[in-house]
Amino acid sequence: MGLTRLGLWLKRLCILLQVAVEVAVGKVLMTLFPERVKQNILAMGQQTGMARNPQFTHDNWIPTFFGIQYFWFILKVRWQRLEDMAEYGGLAPNCPVVHLSGQKSNIWDFMQGNRPLVLNFGSCTPSFLFKFDQYKRLVEDFGSAADFLIIYIEEAHASDGWAFKNNVDIRQHQNLQDRLWAAHLLLARSPQCPVVVDTMQNLSSQQYAALPERLYILQEGRILYKGKPGPWNYNPEEVRAVLERLCTSPGHIPQF
Repeated sequence: MGLTRLGLWLKRLCILLQVAVEVAVGKVLMTLFPERVKQNILAMGQQTGMARNPQFTHDNWIPTFFGIQYFWFILKVRWQRLEDMAEYGGLAPNCPVVHLSGQKSNIWDFMQGNRPLVLNFGSCTPSFLFKFDQYKRLVEDFGSAADFLIIYIEEAHASDGWAFKNNVDIRQHQNLQDRLWAAHLLLARSPQCPVVVDTMQNLSSQQYAALPERLYILQEGRILYKGKPGPWNYNPEEVRAVLERLCTSPGHIPQF
């Protein structure tokens, strides 16, 4: 539900104070108990696969926690979730998106009849790319019964933002051409489904609370599945479970 302008700013102020305290406490704990904090972060990394990624060691990302860029990114994500318009069972926001050719469309344009449409929001983040093959297998296994769409959003770990070592070197998008160029990098991974980009106003990312990555399933304009936000809870296998139910029980709406 929407917030009044005053209510929105009050919530933003509360979130600002909350994030500032969390980062400050995290910084102190990292200084006093570095090994314990590192183990706690690694435990969370097991959920995303980051801790199991042989091309991306913990030294590439754990030292970046609780810095100034970390603070600004976490704040942006928390503020964005105040604008979440995508409710389970409700109408899916019909946001504008841009094809890699520059042509403009809306998300609903990709729905075909009563076929489910899987939305995969993300950018060239380690967790998104590490699970990209899992997503491709979904396309291969369910492409005859469902449609799939990748929506490339703003960079979660831009090289001039909250940057990780050994990550893809992409700066924050300054214009639509920057975003289109970044999205083209996914084509080398053969996504096997359409790839579009969010507008520079980040409308899709905001209304679906998609930053840094998130999965949805739509059917006939409504949201059948709303995945938890990444990176810790980005899970293509949950989408597989939902699609299996939809394919084996036509017309059945799974409950979560």
